[in-house]
Amino acid sequence: MAILAAWTALESFAGRGLTKMQQPDRFAPLAKRLEFGRKRRKGVPRLGHGQWKPARDRADTIDLLRAANKGRVASLLPIKYSRMADSPFGFFRGAAALMAGDLAAQPHTGILVQLCGDAHVLNVGAFAAPDGRLMFDINDFDEAIRGPWEWDLKRLATSFVLAGREAGARDSFCGEAVDILVRTYQQAIAEFAPMPALELFRHPIGRLPGSISAILRQAEHEKPLKSLERLTQKDRSGRRSFKNRPPLLTPVAGATAKKVIAALDPYRNTVSDDRQILIDAYRPKCVGFKVVGTGSIGTRDYVVLLEGQGPKDPLFLQVKQELVSCWAPHTKNNGRRINQGRRVAQAQHRTQTLSDPCLGWTAIDGDDYLVRQLADHKAGIDPAQLKGSALLEYAEVCGQLFARAHARTSDPAVIAGYCGVSDRLSKGLRRFAFAYAKQTAADHEALQRAIRNKKVTAVRAS
Repeated sequence: MAILAAWTALESFAGRGLTKMQQPDRFAPLAKRLEFGRKRRKGVPRLGHGQWKPARDRADTIDLLRAANKGRVASLLPIKYSRMADSPFGFFRGAAALMAGDLAAQPHTGILVQLCGDAHVLNVGAFAAPDGRLMFDINDFDEAIRGPWEWDLKRLATSFVLAGREAGARDSFCGEAVDILVRTYQQAIAEFAPMPALELFRHPIGRLPGSISAILRQAEHEKPLKSLERLTQKDRSGRRSFKNRPPLLTPVAGATAKKVIAALDPYRNTVSDDRQILIDAYRPKCVGFKVVGTGSIGTRDYVVLLEGQGPKDPLFLQVKQELVSCWAPHTKNNGRRINQGRRVAQAQHRTQTLSDPCLGWTAIDGDDYLVRQLADHKAGIDPAQLKGSALLEYAEVCGQLFARAHARTSDPAVIAGYCGVSDRLSKGLRRFAFAYAKQTAADHEALQRAIRNKKVTAVRAS
């Protein structure tokens, strides 16, 4: 049955996966599914996750970056390289494609989940749910794909080392954060293993610590009227347009603006009937082009101001180009052609308890786009905030979030059987996180050297 396929798929990848085995279906006894997970340790021991070094045939760092950025807007890439050159963590944020190639060359468990694909500490944050409540969850799915659960966890663990260092934390403290992340993931996935599916899909994250609550309070201040003031301006006739602050924000007019607005018609059909009522209550007023983040720079990212009941009722939509996931070249299932905006939207719906009511997809001139609300009560962690107990508290919450996301899109009993309860997994992933942080630092130095030698152009934009 197609319904069971999502639970039982255990596919081989282009990388060094385990021999394919018949995974028990979701309705098999819990003990059988746990035992299947435990048997996967024979191919990839939990401590074995710590054994990492670059492949002998790993290409030059700059060549890898150029290949990863193929198809992006070339004039924007100097901004991306500048942000990546700022620090090892900045480099890491823009180098998911490099890590995808590195992990795909290593053994993996073959236990598949819906991956976030770009799991790091800044891709978790606050946003408004359909009912207006502020939620805290994974909030970036540009690189989402189905793959081994540990790929998310390895990238997330490395980010705690790099972000913690950037905030001034000692390595011992960063290592403790990784331990907490993994232990919390183990505990949560074990809790989810026997949980009824309906209960799992409704499961909330527990009490948020003080550092996370502070982010939610910050998000409360990012409301549509504030975005209206920050992003747009009036001309003498009172007509609104996006501010002209190149290269990060520019107004868009003419044929391009018409194409973006026209793309909202097919987008409307990708959201449910009740969400269409919301979209129909607004009409587009103007279009802009906005540069966001680090990893996304170079994709075409439009913003549209829509107006409802007068000028004090704005709605901002982001129409963001989506490329093929950087993990796709490393899987054997990457040939199926779907709208890449749909891939991202579906991944978000699968893993979040509540998602953006405007989430959908469209296409412009043959390119795929995700559509979502822009800056609707959104906020994320500032790396500088990851000091002291905040780093450890954040690791605990992230462990719960990713365990829930993976449990919803796979069989948590199989993952729980593999993870077990000992500290072997945390020791392995801690060792990996520091090893890959060292590789990231070397790649970061290579980029800085290429910029100094004028082999790569970097332009700072703020």
